[in-house]
Amino acid sequence: KTLDLVLEEHLKVIRNQKERDLFHRFISLSMSGGKYQFLEDSDTSLLLSLNHPQSAVRVLAVQHLKEIIEMSKEGFDDTFIEEAILMRLKDDNLEVVMSALSALEALLTTLKKMDEHIGFSLLSIFERADLSKDEKWYKILVATICLLTKENILKENKDLLNRLVLQLLPFVIITTNNSKSAEWKVALCVAESGLCSLHPLLKGWPEAFKKVIKATKSECLVRGSNEKLIQLLLENLTSEDPSSMLQMVDGLISIAEQDSHTPKQKIAAHIISSVLVQSCCSSSQVEACHLPLALKVFYLLNEKVRKLEGQYNVEAFLSTFPLETTSGSEILLETLAGYIKKLNSGKDVDVEHTILLIILCRVFIEGLQPPDSFPKDEVWWNPETLSDKSKDFLHLLLGLFEVLVLRASEGIYADQFRAMIRLLFKVHLKDLENQFRFLSVLWTYNYNLSNQLNFGMDAVLQTQALYMGCVMLTSQTTQKKRQLALATSPVTVSLLINLASPVSEIRRAALSCLHSISGIKESVFHPILHYLVQKAEEIISDQAYVSQGLGSLFGELHVQHKHKTQQQKLSEALEALLECVQGINCPSYVAKNVMRILQEVNDEVVLSRLLPVLDRLLEKALSRPDGLLKDEALLLHLILGKYNQHSCALLCTNQQCLDLFIKCLHISQEIYKGLPAFQIRALGQITKPFFAALPDGKVQQKILGVLFDLLLNCKNPHCAQTISSVFKGISIDAEQISVELEPLPKVKNVATVHQARRQKQQRKVQDQECVPEESSVNWQRVTLILELLQHKKKLRQPQALIPVLFSLLARCLEPSLELENLEYIKQLILGCLLNICQKLSPDGSRIGTGILDEEKFNVELVVQCIRVSEMPQTHHHALLLLGAAAGMFPGKVLHNIMPIFTFMGANVMRLDDAYSFQVINKTVEMVIPALIQAEEDSSISETMENVEGVAVKIIRVFVDALPHVPEHRRLPILVQLISTLGGERFLWILLVLLFEQHVTKSATSVASGEKDAVLETDTEFWISVCCEFSAKEQLQTLMKILHYLTKLPENKEADDPQQKKSRLRKTKSQSQETELFNVEYHSGKQLRHFKFLSVSFMSQLLASHSFVKKVVECKHAEELKEFEQRLLEEVLCYINAVAHSVEENADTPTAKFWRALLSKSYDVLDKVNGLLPTEVFIPVIRGLMTNPLPSVRRKAMDLLNNKLQQRTNWQKEQVELLLKLVPELIAVVQRNTSEAEEEQAINRQTALFSLKLLCKCFGTKNHVPFVPVLNAAIDVISSDVKEERNVTGSALLCAAEVTCVLKALAIPHLPRLMPALLKVLKHKEELVTAEIYLLSAVTALLKVVETLPRFLSPYLLDILREVIHLERIGAEMGPSSHLNIRVTSLITTIATTLPPRVLLPAVKKCYHEISNVWKVRCVTVLHGSKLECTQRTMREGGSPLS
Repeated sequence: KTLDLVLEEHLKVIRNQKERDLFHRFISLSMSGGKYQFLEDSDTSLLLSLNHPQSAVRVLAVQHLKEIIEMSKEGFDDTFIEEAILMRLKDDNLEVVMSALSALEALLTTLKKMDEHIGFSLLSIFERADLSKDEKWYKILVATICLLTKENILKENKDLLNRLVLQLLPFVIITTNNSKSAEWKVALCVAESGLCSLHPLLKGWPEAFKKVIKATKSECLVRGSNEKLIQLLLENLTSEDPSSMLQMVDGLISIAEQDSHTPKQKIAAHIISSVLVQSCCSSSQVEACHLPLALKVFYLLNEKVRKLEGQYNVEAFLSTFPLETTSGSEILLETLAGYIKKLNSGKDVDVEHTILLIILCRVFIEGLQPPDSFPKDEVWWNPETLSDKSKDFLHLLLGLFEVLVLRASEGIYADQFRAMIRLLFKVHLKDLENQFRFLSVLWTYNYNLSNQLNFGMDAVLQTQALYMGCVMLTSQTTQKKRQLALATSPVTVSLLINLASPVSEIRRAALSCLHSISGIKESVFHPILHYLVQKAEEIISDQAYVSQGLGSLFGELHVQHKHKTQQQKLSEALEALLECVQGINCPSYVAKNVMRILQEVNDEVVLSRLLPVLDRLLEKALSRPDGLLKDEALLLHLILGKYNQHSCALLCTNQQCLDLFIKCLHISQEIYKGLPAFQIRALGQITKPFFAALPDGKVQQKILGVLFDLLLNCKNPHCAQTISSVFKGISIDAEQISVELEPLPKVKNVATVHQARRQKQQRKVQDQECVPEESSVNWQRVTLILELLQHKKKLRQPQALIPVLFSLLARCLEPSLELENLEYIKQLILGCLLNICQKLSPDGSRIGTGILDEEKFNVELVVQCIRVSEMPQTHHHALLLLGAAAGMFPGKVLHNIMPIFTFMGANVMRLDDAYSFQVINKTVEMVIPALIQAEEDSSISETMENVEGVAVKIIRVFVDALPHVPEHRRLPILVQLISTLGGERFLWILLVLLFEQHVTKSATSVASGEKDAVLETDTEFWISVCCEFSAKEQLQTLMKILHYLTKLPENKEADDPQQKKSRLRKTKSQSQETELFNVEYHSGKQLRHFKFLSVSFMSQLLASHSFVKKVVECKHAEELKEFEQRLLEEVLCYINAVAHSVEENADTPTAKFWRALLSKSYDVLDKVNGLLPTEVFIPVIRGLMTNPLPSVRRKAMDLLNNKLQQRTNWQKEQVELLLKLVPELIAVVQRNTSEAEEEQAINRQTALFSLKLLCKCFGTKNHVPFVPVLNAAIDVISSDVKEERNVTGSALLCAAEVTCVLKALAIPHLPRLMPALLKVLKHKEELVTAEIYLLSAVTALLKVVETLPRFLSPYLLDILREVIHLERIGAEMGPSSHLNIRVTSLITTIATTLPPRVLLPAVKKCYHEISNVWKVRCVTVLHGSKLECTQRTMREGGSPLS
């Protein structure tokens, strides 16, 4: 086409004729094809001419084709010629079509025979031909008929012949009386062409047509010819064999169904419809093809009726025909004549069209015949059991009813279609019973899932049928209502099941129907109807209410106080409903819905009545599963639903009931997709209430056995899962499970050697013959049961399983047993035993007496299982079981406790997985409390010691295994162990064993360069372990460690070589495993290392951030204070012991060690002291002051002194607490101990120093508490008993400090203080020999003079005497000595602070006394004093004394 366009455009550009001719010639030569040759007449190519917009050009082109054919020109493709001619046959210009027919005739004459393609192309002419618009069609049609009949193709191609006859039928019909018209000519052509003789449908038409022409008047030719045509077609159609006839009917229907474009086609459609309808009513029609034909015709009428539209009433027209006396064919012919007449005149023919359709429907209804097999006297018209012919007939009735009700509901033709509904009931449903059987089908067929009638029932039609039924029921007499309300009528049951419809309008309509018959008291259903009608509003509102209502209604059957007559009627009504379900003729979809409304009606009677139905359906499901309808399958499901707790007693009394239920459990086939298998449904009925309500344990046992057998042979995972769910849900007696697990009895024990040999020989024979033993166990079945038991909660008397489980475990441990999954079975058995223990003792405590015999619980077997197995999972299960058993039978577990923990240390603790870790935790949690409980339950000290020894052994197992435990697991494992044992009692033991392990193993197994790193790592770990416990527990632990260290020997005598070898040869079994650090098995070096390591760790722990945080966060400060005080006491005691050892070993090689240990001990003391907050420190010190050990008291005062010297800021509350220590310190200064030993001088000295510091820190603002201190100090200074110089010195300093602080309050005490002080100064020999003592006395005097200079006049002369002596001693010691400095200060203070009137007389007197002894020195001193005094007097404005 593109090339043609290009050439055409180029041709338009060329203007010169010569150039144009040359171009044409070039194109003709270049194309080498005739279709591109230019035609002289059209001035374009042949191809373009054939498709030219001008019809004349197309005619010339077709004629040119004819010339080419006739002249047989070369260069033309036969296919092109044929396609071009056939394309022009479809031309809209009749002259072109005529030319194409002429060319086609030439083609068929010269080149080829007619084929199917050409034949069907010619048929299209008949489809388009319309003689009413253009009579030129006559020649075309005649030519076409001649072409078709000339060839033999019609005889060879039956399909083409059938299509041709169907297309010619409209042209055979006469619509005008003018015999000269083109229509007549075509009809005559058809009649004379010989076509009628080729096809049976038009056989005899030429003769009949000629007779009509001759015998009929010209004005009646239309009616006469059409009547004859209808008669002929009907006869020819019904005379054919059924298959040919149905084939021709399909062809006729295809013509009648087509949308009619021409008047001929419209008339032909009515005539064909008339023929088809009358063929259904023909008496000669055999039954074999009557219903298939009727179905085809009905579909045609159904479609036309649904499309029916009109605005004109047909009542006036139909009233001219007396329908009772006039046959349908006469009305049809008369109406058809009027239809043709109006159509020819161009008038509206809607009325005639509607009348023709209505008449055809009436004729069809009247002519329809039921098959002989259609049920007559049966209660139900059951589509499931009807024959195929009966199904077709019922389908036709339903289809007619549907389409008639549709048109009768509304519209202008409603009355006519209502009349036809009455006709349908009159002709086919004459009896009242049949009418309501038919309505029952309409009411219930919507619930049919299989749709045997191939009919779609919607809710609208169902509702219409119900309301129609309501009208019909209301209009019946009482007698007929009684008849319809009987149990033998389907009416009541059909209406009842509609009360559960999901459509509320259907429920409303059904209630209206039931209301019409609810007053019939003679009806067996009267109690039901009377009850439901009263609940109309509830039923309309809720589709589920009817089942609830019936459940409530029939529940009254079990009420004792109900009237017997009423209960009898209710029972009969229920029996009637169940009889309906039980009936063979009742459709399964009806029975299914009856069961749905009886869903909540449950008892033994209901189930017993349904057993025959269940038996019948199960038999069908097993023998013909493909034949089981879906409604039947659902019915079976609903019947299985009646196996519940209300009816389960029937399984124990009715063997058939039990057998059928078990049969259901074995049907695993899924018959319908989406619908669970009967097996699953039956399993779903085995609920906890159902199983518990079974009165007979044997039946329970039977069902259990079936469940386990099903599980054993089950290949469907859904079924296995369902069985597992069922087993979990039901409550079972353990005795029943025990029966299923228990193997056959073993062979009896032999009594003699001979019998043993004989039995051994028999076993060998059995092994060779592969004969199973009498006591063999189905291990696969046992495994499945044990798997179910793993998660079983609802198990009664679970202890009954323990003997059989241990029996199975014993068999698993037999060496001869070889199973692939043996370890798995062991794990299952152990798991079941664990579950039972947890059920018997949920909190892990002892169980009550009489529940389980302790002897039946074989702990030794579990331990053996641990030893024999190599599977970690088995070990885990066994350990968990032993842990649980420990709470129940602590005595039995205690006898086997060490093998358990020894195994754990050697195996489980080395595994680095969460499950193993959990197993360790669980075992510890369960076994250890049992150990503790055993101790608590026993009051015998020996037992308590034994338990503690076992605990030590257990801790040692964990410590020994620690190097092999993954690092990140070590801390949680040890913390769990000690937490369970009790940190207060056993944390210190763990630490001691860890120290011992480090000393004996870690320290010796690493290179010397790495020892510090190992020690640091270990210490960090030990601290982390401790800090997992409370501060209180840690303090207790440290105290116990110190106490233990104190008990250890000071040294170990050196071993001679023989003893060392002996120690090395000793095995572990010989040692006392409960001893923590066995000195006998360790060297002296290891002992010292152990002591030093312990004390060092305590120091590091006390200084660690984690420990300090624990102390700060402790909520029980008062309780913690007590423990801190006790720890201080223990530390002080230990320091005392170490100090003693230092003295004892001063000259031994270990002296360095003891000094280092003492230093570490003091370090610990400092850490404890620094740890204590002041509020805690002060009460602790006060408590330590009362300690019986002098060393402790002294150290407590030292700690106090350090605290007072280090800190400057004190809170008021703290000051008050400190001041309360003053009396305690005074008591130390004054008192003797309870043991009648003098308080150590060092302690008194320390106490005086403490009092001095307290006075210095707090005396300024708190004078009163220190007045007694001054008295106590003066008592010491002035004591008649000779005191140690250090004590007196401290007393002097204390008195001086107090005097300095008290100031005026000290004045009353000067008469006691100054004489005592001066007395001390007079003993020069003692002062000179003890410089500290001397300095103390001078310092005391200095402070008193500085504080109270104006009150010293009575003592001034003595003071001056002593100062002179002191000054001389100071000069001898040197100008920079402390004494010289202080004496100088004293002299200055006396000279500057005392008034001259007081000082000078004393100086004068003193001078005269000593002038002879110290003349020179004295003058100098006195002169200096006088000079300073004179200068001061002058400064004050006075006159100096001479």
